[in-house]
Formats: sequence, structure tokens, C-alpha cells
Amino acid sequence: MSIDLTRNFSIIAHIDHGKTTLSDRLLEATSTITAREKQDQLLDAMDLEREKGITIKSHPVAMNYTAKDGKTYKLNLLDTPGHVDFSYEVSRSLAACEGAILMVDAAQGVEAQTVANLHLAHQQNLVIIPILNKIDLPAADVPKCRRQLEDILAIPAEDAIPASAKNGIGIQDILEAIVQRVPHPTANEDNLLRCSVFDSLYDNYRGVVSYVRVFSGTVKKGQRIKLMSTNNTYEVKEVGVFTPKMNATNILSAGDVGYIIANMKSASEVKIGDTVTDSVKPCAEPLPGFKEIQPMVFAGIYPVDTSDYEALKAAMGKLQINDAAFTYGTESSTALGFGFRCGFLGLLHMEIIQERLRREFNMDVISTYPSVIYQVTLTDGEELIVDNPAMFPEQQQIQEVREPMVQVFVMIPGEYIGDIMSLVMEKRGEVTNTETIDDTRVMISSLLPLAEILVDFNDRLKSMTRGYGSMDYEHAGYRAAKMVKMDMLIAGDPVEAFSTIVHRDKAESFGRALASRLKEVIPQQLFVVAIQACVGGKIVARESISSMGKNVTAKCYGGDITRKRKLLEKQKEGKKKMKAIGKVNIPQDAFIKVLKTGD
Repeated sequence: MSIDLTRNFSIIAHIDHGKTTLSDRLLEATSTITAREKQDQLLDAMDLEREKGITIKSHPVAMNYTAKDGKTYKLNLLDTPGHVDFSYEVSRSLAACEGAILMVDAAQGVEAQTVANLHLAHQQNLVIIPILNKIDLPAADVPKCRRQLEDILAIPAEDAIPASAKNGIGIQDILEAIVQRVPHPTANEDNLLRCSVFDSLYDNYRGVVSYVRVFSGTVKKGQRIKLMSTNNTYEVKEVGVFTPKMNATNILSAGDVGYIIANMKSASEVKIGDTVTDSVKPCAEPLPGFKEIQPMVFAGIYPVDTSDYEALKAAMGKLQINDAAFTYGTESSTALGFGFRCGFLGLLHMEIIQERLRREFNMDVISTYPSVIYQVTLTDGEELIVDNPAMFPEQQQIQEVREPMVQVFVMIPGEYIGDIMSLVMEKRGEVTNTETIDDTRVMISSLLPLAEILVDFNDRLKSMTRGYGSMDYEHAGYRAAKMVKMDMLIAGDPVEAFSTIVHRDKAESFGRALASRLKEVIPQQLFVVAIQACVGGKIVARESISSMGKNVTAKCYGGDITRKRKLLEKQKEGKKKMKAIGKVNIPQDAFIKVLKTGD
């Protein structure tokens, strides 16, 4: 098909504004899927995506549409996630497009992630087609949403298409708008092969499958290609498009979105954002690529059964092909054995990776408490990057610790502004700006430490605002803070799996909470076990597990009281001796219970 009849577009929106439902309707309207294949959330291939009702991976699909002008167009759709943790997926998809459909829920209006995704689209100079979805809902307020488009997003209100993806309203108008407004791709005049790899996955039988957008030239079976980041050459075994299943074709031409299977066998051979070119006539320089993704949250992931270490390593390698933002390296712990130090974009990303390891690879894993990257300046001037509490230097060697900060944008109904400001203050943050969006909603910009928003900030925001609050965040550099390493001592011995880096002011309350959780899961011993939270040699919190009772006088039937007293004194001496030399073996399930609660 001619490049003039090709349209590449993406769908962007806040989470749960109807992206996946719209993609289902587009597939039906273009007869890409038959009635027999029809199902909800068709492009959400993972069980996890269906259960949580969110898109985790972007999914490309090619559709043929006969427009009102009588011409048949090839429409390449790239469905994208909406959650803040998966914004890297959105940026990768947008780089392969010329246009983007921006969906706004007519009942909820413009949300924090809507604004963030629109900025990503503007950075790629994409044509924006605004759509007001869910207009059939009783709570829908279309005039208000049109005003928000103009006031917040600077998009002309008359450009917006009213629609209901669920009931199929406005689908034909959307398809016509894609054909009319989105420009066709342009190929380079030199006609040399240039493909951008925007995603990839590992197939057990065929090796690495690379998802590509062809910017110029052609690629076909049997051709020798080269990856520009590694200079490795491969022979193409198969090319094809997604309809939405993988469908082999003879050739991929300029403007096409599809897949390439070459003889790549290992996880490390392909990089997301790499440029594929011809090995005989290569292009001079790579396409402007993707920025290197920097993980923001780190945690240790260990196999519950230590014999699964090699299987877990292989599973992580395959996962990394499919998820470029996930990083891992080996580490070991006296309590948990050999495992991996893993980097994630956020807490949902961490939860998804663990769940995928369990489901897709049958790995039983346990993760340590999540931490972020700290910059530490020592007294001798040396600079350290610390992402693991075990590597945190002694307090007397530290001159300054800097923690990562994030600029958080929270969109909430006006009546909750006091509660959210209190939450920001509680999390050691400061409100930098308050902006009235319309007559009911307010946008609060605040600067917060990344470590503070990791665990429960989003959950508390949702519960405080009854689900109406939404947030987005971006990295905002580093700032000096009084961070200390807190060790947990059990019967006087430090257990490194429970070590964390906390702010000095919060060490006491955090230590008390962790000690009380440990008290619940560590079994009773024959002597009193002290659980202590320790910062720099000073005990800041303590809990005690009482000793197990043993009735040593049960064998005394009558006789003088001194016999019983003698046995009780003997037991008392024995317990004193046991307390001095006794060791507490913490069972594996205790680690799992505490660390899971910590997540």
C-alpha cells in the first residue's frame, strides 16, 4: 500500500478513561477482527492487565479502513498504558507515530496524567485529535470538558469529537478524523533502511521478536540487517504485521509498523530504541533514539527456594527484553541467600514485575523493602551512589546525604485541599503552587522526597478524595536531607534484610512499626527475645517476645515445697544462660510476611 495511504497513530489518556475500549471498537469497525474473535480488552493480552483493568504493555495493530473518499487506508494503532509508572511505554509508542488521539472522560474531565501524556505528544510534534469519551453517562458534562480543553490544554474546543467507546457512538467520526487530520509518514530520499525498535518480546521457539516502525527503505525475509548500537549483523527470518495476532508478510515498507524476527537468541542482543539498518548499505547515523530509562526505585528480589536462583536469572533476562525499564544485578544476603538487586520506575511497576515472575515463569519470589538512590558525600570528599541499605556508610564517615526529589502534580476536588496539604506536609513535602482549574477542581504542585511517595501516597490520596484525586510526578533533582541507616537487631544480632534508610525524624516511628510486625511473625523461644531498632548504635524502638513456658514442676507429686522451688531456680538459671548464648533462627516465612506487609 502507498505511503500516502498509511496513518500511524496512538491513543493516550489518563488511566481508566477508555483507551482499551476505544481500540476494541476501532478493530470491530474496520472488520480487523471477526465476531467470533470479539472480546473485551482484546489488546490486553496478559491476565494481569484484564484483572487490574489497566494496560501495562503497548500493543500495535494494523487495520484497513475504507474512508468516505472511497480510498482504503492502512491505520497502524499503538495502544498505550495510562498509569504514571508506565509513561516510558507511552513515549516509546509516540515516537513511532505522526498523530495521537487524546481521550478525556466526559464525566471526570482533564486529569493529571492527561496533561502529562499531552506534553509527551507535543515533544514528538504529533497532531492531536481530542475525544470526549463516555458522553452517554448521566454524569457527563460535555460543555465543561470543552472549556477544560481550551483552558488547561490549549486545544480548540470545536476540534473535540463527542463519543462513547462502550456504545460505539462517534467511532466513524474518529476514523474519518484520523484519515483527514493525521499526516501520512514521509520517507527519507536516500531510501536506505531505517527502523526504530520500540518494543520486543522473547519467544521460546523463535528467539527475540522486535517490534519496529520502518522510517525509510524496506526489510524482507532473508535480508542481512545490522543493529547500530552493537554493530551485530543478523539474517531476517520473518517480517510481518499485527492484525492483532502476528501475521507474516513478504515485506515491510517505509511507514509500516510491524515485527522482525532475526536469529537473536539472547536477552542482551536487542536494545529498545535501537536503529535497525541494512548491513550492506547502512545509513550513516542512527535515528534520534529514546533517552536511557533511569530506574527510580530499587529492591532486592530473591527466590524463596535457593535452588531456583539460575531459573530466576533466566526469567529476569527474558522479562528485561519485554520491559526495557526493568534492570537487575546480582547480590547476596546472609538471611535470604543469593538474589538480585532490581530497579523499577515505581511501586506499581515493581508489583507488576513480581507478579509476572510468579505467573509467566512460575517463580516463587520474595522482595526486600523498596529504597531509592541516595547520593552520599564522605568526609574525605569521595562521592557514593547508594541504592542498597547494606552499602550505606557509617554515620561518622558521612558529610552529606542527598535524596531524590519529585515534583508531584495532584488534581483534586476543591473541598479536599486541606486534607491533601496535610498529607504533603506529613510526607516532608512543600506545596509550591495551587491553581484553580475550574469551579470544582484544584491542581496542587508540590515538591516531595521520592522515598515518601513510594509506599502509600497514591493509596491515601485516593481514599482521602474518595477516588476523585489523580497524580502525576516527574524527577526534580536531589536535595540534602538527614538520612540515617536503621538496623533491626534480633536477640542482639543485626538482620540485614530488614535494614532501611530513613529520615532521622521518622526513624523512631518507623522502627516501632517494624518491630511490632516482627514480634507477630517470629516464633517464641525458650528465652525472652529482644527486637530492637538501632540507628548509629542508639536504640530508638524495642519490642520483646516473651519466653515459652515449660512446666518443670509437673513431675512433682506432693512432697516438700522446697523440691519445686529448687526446680524453678534451676530453670531460671538455665534461661539466663540460654539468653546469653542462644540464637534465634528466623524462619523463611517470617521474612516473607514482614516484607510483603512492607510492600
